[in-house]
Amino acid sequence: MDEYFKNIILIGPIRVGKSTIARLLSEKLGIPRCPMDQLRWKYYHEIGYDEQKVRMIGEQEGFLAVYNYWKVFEAYSVVRLLSEVEDCIIDFGAGHSVYEENELFIQVDEALKPFQHVILLLPSNDPEESIRILNERTGGFIRNGFDFHKHFVTHPSNYKLAKHIIYTKEKSPEEVCEEIIHHVKF
Repeated sequence: MDEYFKNIILIGPIRVGKSTIARLLSEKLGIPRCPMDQLRWKYYHEIGYDEQKVRMIGEQEGFLAVYNYWKVFEAYSVVRLLSEVEDCIIDFGAGHSVYEENELFIQVDEALKPFQHVILLLPSNDPEESIRILNERTGGFIRNGFDFHKHFVTHPSNYKLAKHIIYTKEKSPEEVCEEIIHHVKF
């Protein structure tokens, strides 16, 4: 396997295309895909994730409170996954690269430091346009008055963790895939 292609990590907001691009990269490069959104649950349970508590929080306080409850589990799952896998395409869930608490951000930042190809996918270099495009794709993602698209697009964590940004507007998934491959070769 070409050394350049080891461990490509895709981060970015909800519905930016991380999973689609990861599948294409995996097929094209012959490297396994490790989707964080599918693998995270085993890691969450290692440190006491409580589904009943999540349901209770959701019913009493809403999705934003559930999102906040997940953060410590998300940081832990990133550290664990990155310590276990190599030579793969990893697509993070949107929340796995956004941290409000500095301590959690530092954990994830340290875990990602050895990885050369941490790629942030965004629709556009204009945050407002990115938010608009993501809203068109999803019908909006506002919970308890909190705009998750705006949060994920504008939060500094993604930009600090990324080693490269690729804008996807007006590009097919195949074109984005080729751009990533070109980037990691040079």
